[in-house]
Amino acid sequence: MEVVKLVSSDPSERPDTYRVAYIIHFLLGAGNLLPWNALITAVDYFSYLYPTKHIERVFSVAYMISSVMVLLAMISWGGWSKTTLRLRMNLGFSMFVMSLMVAPVIDWTSSSTKLNERPSGAYGLTVAAVVICGLADGLVGGSLIGSAGKLPKQYMQAVFAGTASSGILISILRIITKASLPQTPKGLKISAHLYFMVATIFLLFCIVFSNLQHKLPVMQQYRQNVHQESTLCTGTKFWAVAGKIKGAAFGIFIIYTVTLSIFPGFIAEDLESKLLRDWYPILLIAVYNLADLMGKSLTAFYVIQSMTRAIWAATSRLLFYPLFVICLHGPKWLKTEVPMVVLTFLLGFSNGYLTSVLMILTPKSVPLSEAEFSAIVMTGFLGFGLVCGSVLGWFWIL
Repeated sequence: MEVVKLVSSDPSERPDTYRVAYIIHFLLGAGNLLPWNALITAVDYFSYLYPTKHIERVFSVAYMISSVMVLLAMISWGGWSKTTLRLRMNLGFSMFVMSLMVAPVIDWTSSSTKLNERPSGAYGLTVAAVVICGLADGLVGGSLIGSAGKLPKQYMQAVFAGTASSGILISILRIITKASLPQTPKGLKISAHLYFMVATIFLLFCIVFSNLQHKLPVMQQYRQNVHQESTLCTGTKFWAVAGKIKGAAFGIFIIYTVTLSIFPGFIAEDLESKLLRDWYPILLIAVYNLADLMGKSLTAFYVIQSMTRAIWAATSRLLFYPLFVICLHGPKWLKTEVPMVVLTFLLGFSNGYLTSVLMILTPKSVPLSEAEFSAIVMTGFLGFGLVCGSVLGWFWIL
């Protein structure tokens, strides 16, 4: 297999003193996905409040559709590129903070002492908060990934490694809270509020990081050069750029269609273990998040240089469907914990590595003037995959 070391020896690349720019991209990537991980990890809390609503799947569809709407607006409306990256990042992270505060505020202002006796409209407000969170995700994710597409590839790797690290952070918090707090309504409430508060504090730091990022000399130098070579991105460029990267766009679409149709809904709702009981989905989600981080971190050292191989590898992930179906309905020995842990690990690792590979290679396969737009187009197809996977996830319960 042909591989290449990620750190380039291109003399045009400028030194990143103490790797501050890399670290900031990593932290901003973590902040981009932290709200989603906080929402979906508080599933026990929301399932107790709304036991008939299939919370994981409702949240997935609401979040992903709203995120894709923003990405479509960025692709079709050329005026967005006239706004500064700093403004878009500040707005997006502020929307994240606002949406994560909705559920705790409903609890704090509720006149009822019983957790499951919610004020009228509480469920609608909660879903609306998820929609706002999705809008913020599209704005922050599209802007951050688009910006990284114009920079040396280690910054794109940093962003996606950061997104994976957010899942690890929330999984660790969930394991700690489940082990230390009683599984009572009050314990569930404390756990959920902890996820939201930790995420909110981190997001406030992200606002600081996004304002610090543009002041770094290395970032100013890169953007000055890129600005001289870039042209305004408009909707008319979509098909031209998409045509150049259609294989990679299809690959990223397939990756997230497969992933989101299985994780987290299938893992959280459809699997049972007599040995691990209610710890089973928590540990499987932690395994997935760890594997995803390992896959995205591997591209810091080696990246497959063949785009064709990466696309075929992404397409081969369709095999996860029959494999998970066999584990769910097949022989008894395949329904045990070990096969499911292995499959979940492979699902996460392949998702992380192939996502990072395609997102690193694609912006470098087009002219520099189209690099940012190609990264946003790729993010759009990633979003289409998320929506498609979220909808397909409902078929597991039919």
